[in-house]
Amino acid sequence: MSPFVQLSFDGPLARLTLTRGDKLNALDQAMIHALADAARTIEETDQVRVTILSGEGKAFCAGGDIGAWGALPPLEMWRSWTRAGHRAFEALARLRTPLIVALTGHAFGGGLELAAAGDFRIAERGVQLGLPETGLGMAPGWSGSQRLVRRFGASVVRRMALAGQLFEGDAALALGLVDEIAEPGQGLARAEAMAADVARRGPIAVQIVKAMINFAEGEDLDAPIEGLAGGLTAMTQDLAEGVAAFRAKRPPTFRNI
Repeated sequence: MSPFVQLSFDGPLARLTLTRGDKLNALDQAMIHALADAARTIEETDQVRVTILSGEGKAFCAGGDIGAWGALPPLEMWRSWTRAGHRAFEALARLRTPLIVALTGHAFGGGLELAAAGDFRIAERGVQLGLPETGLGMAPGWSGSQRLVRRFGASVVRRMALAGQLFEGDAALALGLVDEIAEPGQGLARAEAMAADVARRGPIAVQIVKAMINFAEGEDLDAPIEGLAGGLTAMTQDLAEGVAAFRAKRPPTFRNI
């Protein structure tokens, strides 16, 4: 685990925090791998019902640390940077439990792509969101042209990625980039209130509904439908009979129940 990615648990709530505030929480390789590891830990912790992702300091996340990727040769950029970021962000987006992102500071480039992995985004007033990559002569690499388009629409992504426009406050809310605007200093508290609302609901129902929404959105086209099928068959007496017959080395007698 990177020292700049902290994971803690408080009953049904998991807290995932970027703590590289002096560098605007810019992501390096170790942080990317730590995010993937944290997602795996959250997924394997049964009591977790909801996760809050936040960043310390003035920015939620300023994107990828240019010092970490700026000198990489093309093949290494693809192998160890772009693909690693995709794996981490996909693991967060596909958590079986909801992920709430508290934007108490700006989210640019990879930081906005990270925020887009959440199910909800709560931004403090004055927080700016944007995709500045083309201004550096590069393209968004961690789903900025894919997940962001699915979740926010092509028009707003064009405005950010092609024209360099930044959005904040009520404009970001109206465009669907965030789900709620909080006053400065209240973003984390509002995320905690939403997390409490989520945690009070039926946990299995919440997880199943999230899986169905992800499927409808094209976020995960394989695991949700097969997971639901597996769960349904696991409740049948026919499965119990099939397992018992296998163990007894006899033909099963299925009863269609």
